[in-house]
Amino acid sequence: MSDELAPVLFSVDDGVGVITLNRPEVRNAFNADMGALLASHYRHCDENDAIRAVVVTGTPPAFCAGADMSSGGDTFRPRDEGSFTTSGVAYRPWDVRKPVIAAINGHAIGIGLTLALQCDIRVMARDAKYGIVQARRGVMGDGMSHWTLPRIAGFANAADILLTGRTFDGDEARAMGLCSRVAANDEVLDTAMEIARDIATNVAPASAAASKRALWESMTSTRERIDELETELHHRLMRSPDAREGVEAFLERRPPRWSGRLD
Repeated sequence: MSDELAPVLFSVDDGVGVITLNRPEVRNAFNADMGALLASHYRHCDENDAIRAVVVTGTPPAFCAGADMSSGGDTFRPRDEGSFTTSGVAYRPWDVRKPVIAAINGHAIGIGLTLALQCDIRVMARDAKYGIVQARRGVMGDGMSHWTLPRIAGFANAADILLTGRTFDGDEARAMGLCSRVAANDEVLDTAMEIARDIATNVAPASAAASKRALWESMTSTRERIDELETELHHRLMRSPDAREGVEAFLERRPPRWSGRLD
């Protein structure tokens, strides 16, 4: 299979790893092959020091229309209880020590939305359709959405989305706190890339990794633990040459030249 025909594409653009769901003939419907490739690309982005930020998007006309239902009524057939997991991918966006931005440039339904909820930042298309609709298909939300969604959007909004299975547009998604920005469908990727390139240039890699770790740990930690963690991470960062470089670059009004490495 040529790279262009792979179900998930990968490229690097100015320090930004770009991961693209690529089954446009079925609106990027998600299957096991996509999950394996997505996990592989996430791991590569984490391990490659040249990559400073990651953008996940879909080949138009959608981001991801949900689970591949080509097997009809067997789509949600029973699986082996010892190996099956609903998490979607084995190496997730929060495992990547760089900011991961979901450029949701079209419809994101079911696992298409739950996978995006695992990212750090989301940019959503204003006129696309979103929903975690599995309750209307006889199953339930996946991708750890019962953990991510209440923490991102609050319990009331999570209950509304998960228990009704209804769909909504980008403006309502932003009002509920599901994303930080909305844009026209054909501007979503450019908006996400602008954010990612700004991070890649102006944010120290170790600082981004440390802050991301504290953010995700705050989901399940006490404020006292986060106080300890912030202090621990500050000590580590202050020993890095980037702590001096960041201040000097700011005072000299020039782009920073980061040299610190991720642990």
